[in-house]
Amino acid sequence: MGLTKRGSAMTSDHHAQEIQMLRSEIEMLMNERQSLLRATGAAAVFVANLDSESLPESTYAVADVLAHALNQLSEDSLRDALELVRPTVEAARSEAKKQET
Repeated sequence: MGLTKRGSAMTSDHHAQEIQMLRSEIEMLMNERQSLLRATGAAAVFVANLDSESLPESTYAVADVLAHALNQLSEDSLRDALELVRPTVEAARSEAKKQET
């Protein structure tokens, strides 16, 4: 009987450790997603404001790769990305206007 209780406690401890590991992994993945969304949002705003006629020809291929990557995102992901960077972009634009005057 003592073995059964000990085995049950070890199994419970093992499950608790697995759950904690999964929680840590999910938290890490969510942080990574936030970073990727920030980068994606910044790239999308950059592309939207880019004057393609002022690009050197040597950058056309890379710009095309970036544009295709952004276009392949789901609408929800792109919306999340833009919402995440909106405050930063607005602050940067506001600061740039202040410096112009």
